[in-house]
Amino acid sequence: MMNNTLKSLSNLSPGTTIRGKWYQKQYTIIKELGYGANGVVYLVRDSNRQAALKISDNPSSITSEVNVLKSFNKVQGSALGPSLLDVDDWEQQGKQHSFYVMEFIKGPDLLSFIQQKGSEWLGVLMLQLLADLEILHQNGWVFGDLKPENLLVTGPPARIRCIDVGGTTIKGRAIKEFTEFYDRGYWGLGSRKADERYDLFAVAMIIVNTSYPRRFNKTTGGLPQIMGMVKQKQELAKYETVINKALSGHYQTAGEMRRDVLSVLQPRKSGASSAQQAQAKSRVQVHKTRTGKHSSKPKKKSHFLETVFLIAAISMMYFFYLYSQVL
Repeated sequence: MMNNTLKSLSNLSPGTTIRGKWYQKQYTIIKELGYGANGVVYLVRDSNRQAALKISDNPSSITSEVNVLKSFNKVQGSALGPSLLDVDDWEQQGKQHSFYVMEFIKGPDLLSFIQQKGSEWLGVLMLQLLADLEILHQNGWVFGDLKPENLLVTGPPARIRCIDVGGTTIKGRAIKEFTEFYDRGYWGLGSRKADERYDLFAVAMIIVNTSYPRRFNKTTGGLPQIMGMVKQKQELAKYETVINKALSGHYQTAGEMRRDVLSVLQPRKSGASSAQQAQAKSRVQVHKTRTGKHSSKPKKKSHFLETVFLIAAISMMYFFYLYSQVL
């Protein structure tokens, strides 16, 4: 529940100027973007750009989120969170409030994007998300409050990004923030201890959520209820095994889940002709040659082929998007 100080911070009018106490950088409020238990986020403008500013009456919360963003910024190749631009304090009517300024990420949220562009985009975006989560986990963090509202799709080309790191938690600690539908504890399928599998459970529920935009309530709970809902949606059939394994805690890393999602998107080898197999082999990593013998591919080449496949998929979808815009 929002306290009185935080309520006052949520009522800042457009045009209000926030000047940092220590670095004297100045920001003009354009509009409120959202608020939570730990602060309010505003769209602001400095001298030459728009940015997102989060302000709070809880300095420790701001410090924690800043540390997360700094960790993100140090990791090359990950675009999961926004870039950190500034950290300072603001004095208002004798009270001091902490704030930080971050990159303003534009784009529809994940569910809106899928509804607008089609479910064929889901696999590509989940590959991106899982790749970023793997890097995050390797650096000692668990995202925690992972849900579609916190995931925006920028572009073109389409790229999944996160706008809220408030729930990000150091591995081994109790999850700081969660939303029931994506929380394994709520469904009786695990604890709220921060580990890789907590995030992977949430990824599975996000996939389910794309077919149930209004979500659904817990009744019997557990795996049987969720998988029963999955079986009712034809578009979830190809992800059924992946969802089951993630909900059951089978995956130890995001990389494992990513490989399974990738295999769902790859052309099926069974029943294919030699020509079809050769064509598939040129696009993605396969384990059979045209003569039926097994081949052993170096790990580096496997990653290269995955990257080629992902780029090709995104390019093809972007082409169809542009074509539909012309029509």
